[in-house]
Amino acid sequence: MRNAVLLVAVSLATTSCGRSKGQTITIKGSDTMVILGQSWAETYMHHNPGIKVQVTGGGTGTGIAALINGGTDICQASRPIKDKEREQVKSKWKKEIKSFEVALDGLAIFVHESNPLAEISIPQLEQVYSGRITDWKDLGGAPRRIVCYGRENSSGTYAYFKEHVLKERDFATEVQTLPGTAAVINAVSKDPQSIGYGGIGYSKGVRAIRVRAATDKPACEPTMANVVSGVYPISRKLYFYTVGEPAVQAKAFIDWVLSEEGQKICEKVGYYPLPRK
Repeated sequence: MRNAVLLVAVSLATTSCGRSKGQTITIKGSDTMVILGQSWAETYMHHNPGIKVQVTGGGTGTGIAALINGGTDICQASRPIKDKEREQVKSKWKKEIKSFEVALDGLAIFVHESNPLAEISIPQLEQVYSGRITDWKDLGGAPRRIVCYGRENSSGTYAYFKEHVLKERDFATEVQTLPGTAAVINAVSKDPQSIGYGGIGYSKGVRAIRVRAATDKPACEPTMANVVSGVYPISRKLYFYTVGEPAVQAKAFIDWVLSEEGQKICEKVGYYPLPRK
């Protein structure tokens, strides 16, 4: 009995000591990056059995809020952090935000697999999502109403799309917002009249169409070559953010993510690695 009590005490002490040394790394934020973050975490934990990496979504805004409130070690984000958010971190923690570029993504435009539309321009997308184009016939298709799906306003993908496609104009009230890119993909895959947007890593059961920066520009697919070169007009970087320099275990994880092995995982799950320097 005494040995059992001693064993429990040692176990609790070890657990407490492990947590105090940062054996659990928490990552929260971008829904776009969840499958990528989980793949990184699973591989890293396989190579480092003593480390636990917990990855949850909720949107870039949710991740940044958690970072500000001390609720996560690393924030995953699909957009650059705002000056206001930087100031909030600095005001609370007296530290600067540390930013890490960890992957590349092509913000893909998805349609149902039966939709014959091959390409769309940024100006046309802006008109579709602002409600000025509402029928597929205006895009060269058969007459039928366009059903638009998008992300909730806590999403970095929502913010990126609003800035780079809508030029900060408001989305039409008819746009149906969904909690996560997976939900957008699911909706588009079941609705032949629909269009949606999201990270290229989620393009299963739908079709990603070519995008033109303008009507007189070439139409580009969101391939790795086009995203890495910046030719694809809605290419973006994906980020990790920490409050100040990351703790030892978090820093080791980030360094591994940026290593050749970590970057190879980007391609395995449908994203793109950073160009090698």
